[in-house]
Amino acid sequence: MREIVTQLLTAFLGSLGFAILFHLRPRLLPWAALGGFLCWGCYLACCGYLEGVFFPCLLASAFAELYAEVLARLLRAPSTLFYVPAVIPLVPGGSLFHAMSAAVRNDWAAAGAYGTITGLSALGIAIGMSLVWALVFMVREAEKRMHREM
Repeated sequence: MREIVTQLLTAFLGSLGFAILFHLRPRLLPWAALGGFLCWGCYLACCGYLEGVFFPCLLASAFAELYAEVLARLLRAPSTLFYVPAVIPLVPGGSLFHAMSAAVRNDWAAAGAYGTITGLSALGIAIGMSLVWALVFMVREAEKRMHREM
């Protein structure tokens, strides 16, 4: 339990630091950091039920995008301001480092294994984000159509 709390706190602080680094407005900082906390919590919850990294990353990324879209409407700001810091904890930096390190050592088996993890994580993040973007786009287009018909 202590490890999970540490991971969630680190996700919160990492997202906060990233948002500060890119000069997010101060009133939006807590929301961006909370997104990282919730996104990583979603990832950890999914890892408890699903094998591998692809589906947990996909679901956590989709959750982060949905969170960003809701906040964008509530706080009248672009969703990207919330999505990017929220998804930072999912970025597969560790597995990418290990893949590159193994490649430099000519340990191609380890490089391939870590590279696969990195690729599946990145693919899961991209697909999760894209699915929600497509859903939001369809909803907005339907709203526009209904507004024109009135």
